[in-house]
Amino acid sequence: MYIAMNRFKVKPESAEDFAEVWRSRDSQLSKVPGFVEFHLLKGPEREDHVLYASHTVWRSYEDFENWTKSEHFRNAHAGAGERKPLYIEHPQFEGFEVVQDVR
Repeated sequence: MYIAMNRFKVKPESAEDFAEVWRSRDSQLSKVPGFVEFHLLKGPEREDHVLYASHTVWRSYEDFENWTKSEHFRNAHAGAGERKPLYIEHPQFEGFEVVQDVR
């Protein structure tokens, strides 16, 4: 499995708007081979931001890579630049290969 995460430093006054953008968007993930699950995580609140992370689980790194090159990816991210005023800086991507899975 492969986990893809993006961390967002969201302006405190924009936190609810940011979450609503994610709740209302058509991610198109369910249409993509290899997609397992998605979570939007809300983390600690700091003085200048609230930390959020998008957390996507994939069957494999190859499935994730194929998604990033797909029409579904382009559609899901259309207009993403318009949301930039909600957060402080460009999101930080982190990708992880799963080496242990305990259920």
